[in-house]
Amino acid sequence: MMTDIGDSIPDIALARPDGSSVSAADYAGKAWVLYFYPKDDTSGCTREAQEFSAQLADFEGAGVSVLGVSKDPPKKHQKFIEKYGLTVPLASDAEADGLAEAMGVWVEKSMYGKKYMGMDRSTFLIGKDGKVVRIWRKVKVPGHVDEVLAAAQAL
Repeated sequence: MMTDIGDSIPDIALARPDGSSVSAADYAGKAWVLYFYPKDDTSGCTREAQEFSAQLADFEGAGVSVLGVSKDPPKKHQKFIEKYGLTVPLASDAEADGLAEAMGVWVEKSMYGKKYMGMDRSTFLIGKDGKVVRIWRKVKVPGHVDEVLAAAQAL
């Protein structure tokens, strides 16, 4: 299944680094950004998290929350947050049938001819009605957060 514009986000619980959980229901009546990234502490993922953290106040000023999601466990997220002073909220989608699979961002990838399953760097802008209003797939990090912020401010 591939999530498309107009779809609702599945209400699947994800683990936060502090031991609590978060799901789409927590954002009911609010606009939010849900971004999926491959792995903590890699160059592109670190830059993306740093840029979302740097602009988090601007998103919040536009009335839009942000949540970053990867398959990394909560403890690894906590180390990633502490190492880089991140302020963007992160959650872990470690379940085999989790949110990434439900939204179609857990995909077959290929590197050096070897096929494997991995996270497609993707971002979803969700409106106050809980429906997807904009999607970015196969994201290239440079300039991405600025583009998402502009779209969020235009809601």
